[in-house]
Amino acid sequence: MTAPSPSSSPPPAEAVTPLVRGVAVLTALTEAGGTLSASALERSTGLARSTVDRITATLARMGYVRLDGRDAVLTPRVMELGNAYLSALRLPSLLDGEADALADELDESVSLAVADRDGIRFIHQATRRRAMSVSFRIGDLLPAERTAPGPLFAAEWTDADWSAWHTRRAADPTDAGFPAVPPRTPTAPTDFESRAAQARRNGWSLDDQLIEPGLVALSSPVRAPASPSAPGRIACVASVVSHTSRHTAADLRETLLPRLRTTVAAMESRLREAAPPEPGPAPTGLATWTTASKHELGRDFVESLARGLTVLTAFGEGRSSLTLTDVAQATGLARATARRALITYEHLGLVAAQDRRFTLTPRVLSLGYPPLSRTTLAHLATPHLRALADRLQEPTALAVLVPGTDPAEIQYVAVAAAGRVLTVDITVGTRLPATRTALGRALLNATPHGYALADEELESGLRSIAVPVRDRTGHPVAALNVATHAARRTLDNFLTEVLPHLRTTADHIQSDLHLASRFTHVPLA
Repeated sequence: MTAPSPSSSPPPAEAVTPLVRGVAVLTALTEAGGTLSASALERSTGLARSTVDRITATLARMGYVRLDGRDAVLTPRVMELGNAYLSALRLPSLLDGEADALADELDESVSLAVADRDGIRFIHQATRRRAMSVSFRIGDLLPAERTAPGPLFAAEWTDADWSAWHTRRAADPTDAGFPAVPPRTPTAPTDFESRAAQARRNGWSLDDQLIEPGLVALSSPVRAPASPSAPGRIACVASVVSHTSRHTAADLRETLLPRLRTTVAAMESRLREAAPPEPGPAPTGLATWTTASKHELGRDFVESLARGLTVLTAFGEGRSSLTLTDVAQATGLARATARRALITYEHLGLVAAQDRRFTLTPRVLSLGYPPLSRTTLAHLATPHLRALADRLQEPTALAVLVPGTDPAEIQYVAVAAAGRVLTVDITVGTRLPATRTALGRALLNATPHGYALADEELESGLRSIAVPVRDRTGHPVAALNVATHAARRTLDNFLTEVLPHLRTTADHIQSDLHLASRFTHVPLA
């Protein structure tokens, strides 16, 4: 098993209580789908309202939540915590190409999962977009006994692992601790131990509608390279997932197992041949930033929570296993501060310790990742559009190029209106000729200045300025604009007053997009 189960006993004396409470708030928001009111957070965590308010204010300062009226809403910035785990793990970046190719070839969903105590947690999803499709997300936790990967992982369990599994089953008879799956029914199969033994013999495993009626899956283990002193243990499990209208469980085994095994062999070869990772840049200036935030916000900023969360970002590619000194140097925190945070995380099951070295566990993905791993560019851009429209009192919009159109067209995927009598009224879904709009020109890269203007070309009196929004490779995937009536703003005013705010907003959207798309696919709309 990957990590010890989070203890139900009181935290150790050196644990950071505000950090325990902050993790509880992030977990509650995650399990609720990303949004909860302050009163709902108070009920779900058992914390006092004043404590909830201070924690959410701190998380908002860190950019992990957005305070929207009475609600706290998770933002893409919180994905940097899960990204730290996934980049340290390396498996998604090494194996996603093979998983995606298999999904394209079979026209079925393909997933990669790792063991998380007596459950399995997804680290990659290549999902088919059809009316009836699998809705699991990266970071979702499932009980091992109700999945195809579970028996394969359980084949490596110790007696202590099996004892922990029996204890959890007895304490949680309906799987309430696994919000990603429907409740377990009284008629659920109880033959998990025999399924694990069979998976050990076969080298593959099936899920025949264990999670819910109609869902079937076939899994095969991807083993880490063996060493002279140890056989290759399971690094992750690859699964093909379908439904009974397309395949029965037996049909999956008979028709798709050879192809799945071929892909698994390619994955194992990739792991053997992968060069050691070059350590990426560690975060810098975090301790200084938290101190400045405390001076600015005073009591509303919980510095020990902010500093504790920065410890997780010390890990990453080439930094999968760190000493206490490594963590302190990467974050700029005092050794004592870093040590208390690591003790807290070990208690919570977010960090595992061995031989004075620390590693992140899959449980880090429970801190906001699942509800955001299926976001779209339009969804993550909308709050930024609203803020820009409110600031300038002008309507804003996000548009993308429509594939395969000739001449090129743009389509509006997100809009934010302004409270004016005379305003631009264009709705989501509207298509316009790309060359006659500032949005289209910014996408077509028709200007060397980094922005595009359209002055009364589409309609008399309509003036617009736009800038591109770029993906992680620097390719423009969308454009952001501000539009107005020509009588309200001159062209010079557009460049001196509107353009700086427009570029800042585009930067914010790009930052969210780059975080969200590090290990997930972000559709444009």
